[in-house]
Amino acid sequence: MPRFFCDQPLSIGAVFDLPSALAHHVQVLRLAPGALVTLFNGTGGEFTACIGTIDRKVVTVEVKAFSAREAELPYAITIAQAMPEGSKMDWIVEKAVELGATAFHPLAAQRCVVRLAGERAEKRVQHWRAIAVSAAEQSGRNRVMQVADIDGFERYASQQDLHLRILLTPDADNSLSQWARHQPPQSVSLMIGPEGGFSAEEQVHAGANGVLVLSMGSRVLRTETAGLAALAALNAVWGEM
Repeated sequence: MPRFFCDQPLSIGAVFDLPSALAHHVQVLRLAPGALVTLFNGTGGEFTACIGTIDRKVVTVEVKAFSAREAELPYAITIAQAMPEGSKMDWIVEKAVELGATAFHPLAAQRCVVRLAGERAEKRVQHWRAIAVSAAEQSGRNRVMQVADIDGFERYASQQDLHLRILLTPDADNSLSQWARHQPPQSVSLMIGPEGGFSAEEQVHAGANGVLVLSMGSRVLRTETAGLAALAALNAVWGEM
């Protein structure tokens, strides 16, 4: 059954026109009146709706049923990813959603080649948010991973009102998997460096602000691999239920 994110209140018995982008998607999929679709709005659960009429750019649906099904991890994982080159971030955002990340924070670190500000930064963040929505539709999640505005590394590392922050670097003596085996499941933020990793100054700054510094083992991972491997490792050690 096709799944669509519908950013509006949903309730059983409601009859309404789908937003234009969703209506276009329904027509691209060649769905016909009477077809069933799944709608979710990110507040929890999902709704089964029946397509009523299709008229040019307007598609009407009626909500028929609700399911409280969820596919979320029992602990919140945030990926704080220093911006990589090219389109790597698109892939990282998509896979982070698939693996269950709750939030995503793009970071501007010292060794980042990509520098975004102003309107360019806003457009990229909106683009990543759209990818997060599409990935939620595809992966069966009824919650959309929150993508934050781009933040500076030092500012993010200095915040004291967040859950435990973990900076991943090959320079650390202890590994994430070793640490996780001796810890109860909990909400954490995984800080991932750009190509070339976090600088020595950044690592010192993070440690001085209470950030736990760990490695991913004996091998050096690419920036687009490290965060996803870390997320998968925590899922394996802590479980999903």
